[in-house]
Amino acid sequence: MVYELKDTSKVKELFADWQETLIYSCLQNVMGKIYVTDTEKPESAFAFVGCFGFFAGRPDREMVSHKPDGFVILVPQNGAWSALIEECYPSAKKVVRFAIKKDTFFDVEMLQKEISKLPPEYELRQIDAALYDQCLKNPETADFVSAFESKEQYLKIGRGIVILKDGKIVSGASSYTRYNEGIEIEVDTLTSERRKHLATIACSALILKCLEEGLYPSWDAQNIHSVRLAEKLGYEFDHEYTAYEVTTEARPHERF
Repeated sequence: MVYELKDTSKVKELFADWQETLIYSCLQNVMGKIYVTDTEKPESAFAFVGCFGFFAGRPDREMVSHKPDGFVILVPQNGAWSALIEECYPSAKKVVRFAIKKDTFFDVEMLQKEISKLPPEYELRQIDAALYDQCLKNPETADFVSAFESKEQYLKIGRGIVILKDGKIVSGASSYTRYNEGIEIEVDTLTSERRKHLATIACSALILKCLEEGLYPSWDAQNIHSVRLAEKLGYEFDHEYTAYEVTTEARPHERF
């Protein structure tokens, strides 16, 4: 049987060498959940938040088979976990993702200059209750807020900046998840509005907001385009890692 673990301190060591803020969110009980097969002395663990799941400890087939419904991105701690994922989900898509260093020193003046490039027909806004609702209405912007349990939770601990055109969200950067010390950034732009510098502006504004509040704006890249945007903002590439996209339904909107 697979159980939700309430005392997450019992699996802290299993994830000890994993610098991943989504795991921090689960371990800190900010958002997400930890699952185990033994709640007293767990040797294996699965941290799940948003659509991401991370396997750590002793590889366990039962744990891998206990996939949440819908589309998930499963991240193995090592090759043994990878082998189990491939056995349990032969149709899983094996992908390479790109980890970004967590100790970025940001050039505030440069970020401010990027924000000043916003064209006059666009408006920069912080996500509030009304914009939260608007985010959920479009698959291209839903991930700005959808990992949070409720609107109330997002408005309390989430952080987000969007760019509006004629009152509609066309680009933005938001907290995909939140942990005690910071956020994990989610960024996207409507297909029709891309290559207009909007993502850079939105990210610059969100990073500055985080710095003002003493929060770290963490970044993890789905593709090389996301890596390049991150580097433009001052981040540094760290390493590649393997993940598996598994679904029982249609793939959601492609995002960074």
